[in-house]
Amino acid sequence: MSIERQETKQRMSRIVKHNGTIYLCGQVAADATKDITEQTQTMLDKVDYLLAEAGSDRKHILSATIYVKDMSYFAAMNEVWDAWVPEGYAPARACVAAKMAREALLVEISVVAAEIQP
Repeated sequence: MSIERQETKQRMSRIVKHNGTIYLCGQVAADATKDITEQTQTMLDKVDYLLAEAGSDRKHILSATIYVKDMSYFAAMNEVWDAWVPEGYAPARACVAAKMAREALLVEISVVAAEIQP
């Protein structure tokens, strides 16, 4: 049982793979000055990129934990999420209000996915 770590720094790895399961570190918006809609979209774009790097895609997401700065953003975040998740492939999901690492951040996501088998 090997563990593969990609883009590892002192504090974390962006991708960890173990036994066909992919764990992504928390992803946030590309530009924290944008509104919740754009922050959510660019955050999910980063998830797409990392999943592709790891050998997976959004149809193989097993679970997602979404952290929002304030639940007043919940509906707008969900609009972007609902358009992004392929129909019939919704993962197990939790969404909680949380204090963000930087004041301008409105949303963060943590994803676990299955590796696509050849």
